[in-house]
Amino acid sequence: MKLTKNKFLIGYAAIVAVLVVVKCVYPSVSEGATEATTESVAAASGESTSGEQAAEPSSVQALLSVASSSSSAKRKYHRIMSVPSYKEAFPDSQTLQIVAAEKWGVRPVKNRADAESRKRELVFVGASPYYHVDPLYSSIPYLVPRAAILLQDIGEAFYDSLYVKGVPFHKLIVTSVLRSEEDVVKLRRRNGNATERSCHLFGTTFDICYNRYLTVEDPEGPSRWSVRNDTLKWVLSEVLRDMRQQNRCYIKYEVKQGCFHLTVR
Repeated sequence: MKLTKNKFLIGYAAIVAVLVVVKCVYPSVSEGATEATTESVAAASGESTSGEQAAEPSSVQALLSVASSSSSAKRKYHRIMSVPSYKEAFPDSQTLQIVAAEKWGVRPVKNRADAESRKRELVFVGASPYYHVDPLYSSIPYLVPRAAILLQDIGEAFYDSLYVKGVPFHKLIVTSVLRSEEDVVKLRRRNGNATERSCHLFGTTFDICYNRYLTVEDPEGPSRWSVRNDTLKWVLSEVLRDMRQQNRCYIKYEVKQGCFHLTVR
């Protein structure tokens, strides 16, 4: 007899109806079938329905052992290379940096009030997850956008470099930013070597300390293992060398001030 589509649908509906009736009249039958199905699936997957873990085949145990050893293996870190010489790697003098400062900077601000009124030209850089700004007594936390982006990129690159080298995270410390004309006058009274035509006047220049860093750690978690400032200085020097080689800035290694003096290009 030829099985047509209509006959198939009618037969299927009849079977479903019979099963529904059986389930209503004999519910224990359906429960037993469900339990049997569950047990068979559990047996096939290696699980136990009694709450105890079933024994795993030796091949599965071997795979888990390999995965465990792989996950616990130490990550390979990049070597810290530093630069051969700080003075040779970062030789850019005031004479060279002032040219870039005048090109990319703003008209020198007279005082803090003047800086506050120039917010269309300057960007606030007093807070960031990538760097810390020291209390400023001779400068103001403002930069031109071009320099602010450079500082942010240096901070991010420093974090990335610490990560790939297996060094705990530390924030860079910025010690000087935009100086007003009043700041320069006061600074020259205390420091005879301070230049009257400072690059800091134009909002293009900032100083990053190389002998102090701020440790990044969870205040409620375990303390990080200590890192020598020299180690962090080596990592920072690599980051700054790359930025300078990309023609993004001029850098002077300041021995007496203990900082890298940077001007955006």
